[in-house]
Amino acid sequence: MTVTIAAPQAVSAEKDKDPALIRWLIFIRDRGIFVLWAVLLIAFSIWASPYFASLDNGILIANAAALTAIFAAGIAVGIICGALDLSIPGTAALAGCTCGWLITHGTPTGLAILVALVLGGFVGLINGLISLRGFNPIIVTIGTLSVMSGAAAGIAGGYTISGLDSLVFMGTDRFAGLPAPVWITAALFALLTVFLTRTRDGIRLMAVGGNPEAVRRSGIHADRYKVLGFVISGFCAALGGLVTTALVTEANPAANVSIIFNALTAVALAGVSLAGGRGSLPRVLVGALILGTISNALTIKGVSPYWATATTGLLLLGSLALEKWVSTSVSRRLVQSASASVHTGTR
Repeated sequence: MTVTIAAPQAVSAEKDKDPALIRWLIFIRDRGIFVLWAVLLIAFSIWASPYFASLDNGILIANAAALTAIFAAGIAVGIICGALDLSIPGTAALAGCTCGWLITHGTPTGLAILVALVLGGFVGLINGLISLRGFNPIIVTIGTLSVMSGAAAGIAGGYTISGLDSLVFMGTDRFAGLPAPVWITAALFALLTVFLTRTRDGIRLMAVGGNPEAVRRSGIHADRYKVLGFVISGFCAALGGLVTTALVTEANPAANVSIIFNALTAVALAGVSLAGGRGSLPRVLVGALILGTISNALTIKGVSPYWATATTGLLLLGSLALEKWVSTSVSRRLVQSASASVHTGTR
């Protein structure tokens, strides 16, 4: 009887190689977006010199990315908890028109803003409760997108509501040299990041997206946290709608569906798993900044905006392919390492 024993040095080398490769793949997944942004900044600083690499242009990029980032935050939280919310454009339009209608009818600006934000959260609550009845969240939110768009048009009478100068403090005004949308975005991401990573409810919300059945078996009310994800998504949509309204000082009842495209691209670039349970809001913010950086550099060089749209689409496809490849590679390597450990440990 012949017994073949693997060479100890070969087994050891293989075992050392796999963890290193896994760490490298995880680095690409978790930190690759920061490297990509740094490379883009360096490349565009050379290509679009001397106008790109300036403080004023950096502020322009941050301001342009702020709106995408607000909507992307709502999309990301929804995906992390396992529910993609596509009603965001309709909720944004409804919030803007509701706020505009209240202001033009004598309601104090602060109260009008509060009502619009609460309304956004309420739309998210409705989306969540309907989804819990067993309906597909994507179909549900497409339906509410149409409902909210129609409601916004009804409130505005089919026309834009202009003369909303009292909202400029959320739009064109600057504080400490930075536009208001930048401050609003920074505050939103700071609060949501702390919530998701430092609070019990936030950690449970992420767990629900990863494995809702395991969460239920542990005694946690999983459905409650899924609804909470929809509420946060609706709130972010309403906030984005208010910032959009403040930037142009008028409320437009038309739902801008391109919001979803840009927000999803930022989320995909950030490596947020579409299966739920994993994601990082700081990376989502960098994803929005990457989109703003590309658009800004192409504008400086006089490139047609259509190419910016095409580039965004390519980034979306590429980031989805990369996320799938990295996740599959990490899983396969982990299984192979575990299998190798079992075989080498068997005598």
